[in-house]
Amino acid sequence: QVQLVESGGGLVQAGGSLRLSCAASGRSFSSRAMAWFRQVPGKEREFVAAIGATVLPTTSYTDSVKGRFTISRDNAKNTVYLQMNSLKPEDTAVYYCAASPYSLIGNPRDFGSWGQGTQVTVSS
Repeated sequence: QVQLVESGGGLVQAGGSLRLSCAASGRSFSSRAMAWFRQVPGKEREFVAAIGATVLPTTSYTDSVKGRFTISRDNAKNTVYLQMNSLKPEDTAVYYCAASPYSLIGNPRDFGSWGQGTQVTVSS
């Protein structure tokens, strides 16, 4: 089992940047693919980005954030990051960190361990 705690959310103007962090505790962080999802009220949770746990980890992004967001991980710190640049009002959501039991990214449904979320609000 892995416990996840997100931080770094806040209020930012359109065009600005934020970096989200997700600290993991528990076993085998370095062998788990990690991901970020987001959710707005009344809508389903949406996949944002994922990173694998291989030596040269692969990454995956939803189309709407490609070129603006970057996911990375620091296994020595048991932490995964989401650098968000050129933020848009439509990026406003609660952002959740999630862990997969597998090392490869695979299906977004593989991610079953969740943090409590951090609010990101982008003003126009």
